[in-house]
Parts: sequence; C-alpha cells; structure tokens
Amino acid sequence: MYKIAVFVTGRGSNLRALINSISADMKNVGVCAVVSSKPGCGAIEYSKEKNIPFYFISSTEKEGFIDYKELKKLFIEQDVNLIVLAGFLKKIPEDFIEAFENRIINIHPALLPSFGGKGMFGMNVHKAVFEKSAQISGPTVHFVDKVYDNGKIIAQRTVDISKVETPEQIAELVLKEEHKLLPFVVKKFSENKIEIKNNRVYIN
Repeated sequence: MYKIAVFVTGRGSNLRALINSISADMKNVGVCAVVSSKPGCGAIEYSKEKNIPFYFISSTEKEGFIDYKELKKLFIEQDVNLIVLAGFLKKIPEDFIEAFENRIINIHPALLPSFGGKGMFGMNVHKAVFEKSAQISGPTVHFVDKVYDNGKIIAQRTVDISKVETPEQIAELVLKEEHKLLPFVVKKFSENKIEIKNNRVYIN
C-alpha cells in the first residue's frame, strides 16, 4: 500500500477530490492520516465520515494536539510514502521537512513562481492575480522546502482568465483544475514516475 498523509486547514475540497480519485483510479493507494491545525474544519468532519485517522498539529504545546516531533515519529513508524499539503496554512518546521525530503508536496492556487510567498494563500492569491490583470492563472504542485512556495515545481495547469470580472471567478476556475492536477501528481508518485534530473522535475 502506498500511504499518503494529507495536511488541511479548511473545508477539504482537495482532500475529497483526492480520495474520490483514489477510489476510482488508484489501486494500492490510501490516505492513512489527515492532519490539521484547525479542529472542527470541514476536512476533519469529512475524515470522520471516511474513518480516516486524524491528528491536530501545533508547534506549541496545546491540549489535544501533537507536535511535529511526535508526528515525524508516527509517520516514520507507519512508513508514510508521501505528505500532501492541500490547503494547509501553517509553515512546516525545517527538521520535519528534512526528515521527508522530496516527499512533501503542496498545491498552490497560482502559477509559481509568480504570486507565491508568505501571506499568499486562498483569496489573497486570486485578488493579487486579478489586480495585476493577469490573463492566465492555474494551480501549481511543487515540492516543499524551507521557504514558502519555493520548492521545485512538479506540475502546473493553466486556465484562461481573460474574461473574468472578479477574483472569486478566478478562484472557481482554478479550483476545478486543482481537483484534477493534485490526484494526477499523486498517482504519478505512487507509480514512481516522478524524477528529479539536471535540477528539474520530470513526470514519466
């Protein structure tokens, strides 16, 4: 079994899309854990419905939460293959990233390296894209490193936003592509078809 842990903060639409794709199109792949910094979010409620183990994470000591040191130990014991950040809004500690080098990916709602970095999440991104009068946008899946939205790009998809009238319309168009792109990349990882060569990422 190829084991995936998914980090979430909000309603979990990418988590839902990923699980639906796994059920339909990915044999021997499973979500073994959902991790959130926000108890009561929609993604956690969905995890309960699906009987997926979930954990609440915090960098500081909180009742009912575990810290990254505990989580790292747990994931190593469970032999987690891939960690997916799907709308997770907290920065991951460096020692955790080092423990799972090239095994943590994130989906970002814009075409990196533009419109990334600290504070660029959710509607903040789409407002910036809109105000810049960008004509295309789309999601990016990238490796996670020690800097926000800085890791090597794995895959991107573009959408035409030349006719949109609001940032919300951009968000809707990009989210549809997120729900396609993230499962595609996860499947390629599970098939061992992601390769880093000559400082670039290739999908075979």
